[in-house]
Amino acid sequence: MNIRKSLLAAAIATAFVAPLAVQAASIIVVDVAPPPAIHEEMAARQGYVVTPGYYRYDEANRAPTWVKGSYQAERHGEHYVASEWREQDGRYHFSEGRWEHDK
Repeated sequence: MNIRKSLLAAAIATAFVAPLAVQAASIIVVDVAPPPAIHEEMAARQGYVVTPGYYRYDEANRAPTWVKGSYQAERHGEHYVASEWREQDGRYHFSEGRWEHDK
């Protein structure tokens, strides 16, 4: 019986840890700051949210690559948090854009 309880506890623990690993994968840390953002003119559209362009670190080329802004359909009860770079202790942390529930 103790083996069954141990296996069940391990399966439950894995179910909680797996989503954390996926979320952590969207954060990138590099030593060089990205270039200044490119200003893109994007007109507002009824029923859509503008997701601004941003620099994404390209692993293959080891350099930032510009990703153009786009339109995303509005989501009732949610708001869009844009992708961003933040400097922390001399390193640059990238967080992928995402939808969050309104409070």
